[in-house]
Order: sequence, then structure tokens, then C-alpha cells
Amino acid sequence: MKYLLAAVLLAGAVAGFSEAASAAGGCGPGWYRGPYGGCRPMGGPVVVAPAAPVVVVAPRPRVCPWGFRWWAGRCRPV
Repeated sequence: MKYLLAAVLLAGAVAGFSEAASAAGGCGPGWYRGPYGGCRPMGGPVVVAPAAPVVVVAPRPRVCPWGFRWWAGRCRPV
């Protein structure tokens, strides 16, 4: 039972460290940590995904005059 617990803990530690190693030291894709801790670019081109389109939400035009509200298919007084 001790060996099974040790094997599970070892497998969890290996899985945890393998994901952290692909983070490139926190600099991002195409960059690496230099000798003094700063982020430096790698030698090749860096491919960056285009930004998401901007969504503009316009306010809905007023259907009923002031003092009325749209209810049950027509303008009714408040």
C-alpha cells in the first residue's frame, strides 16, 4: 500500500511539473527568460492571432411615449 501511494504521488508531481515547463518562464509564446531574468525574443517569427472584432451594442429606440410602457402588445399607461 505504501508503494502504491508513493507511485500516485510521484505521478502527480511529474504531471504538475510537465505543464509548468511549457509556460516558457512566464514570458509567453516566442519569448524566453534571459540570464538576468528578463524576457527575450526567440530567433524566429512570432505568430499572433488577430484580435476579436469589436461588438457595439446600441440602445433600443423608445417605442412608447413617456408615461407609457409596452405591455400585452400595445402602449399602456404606467
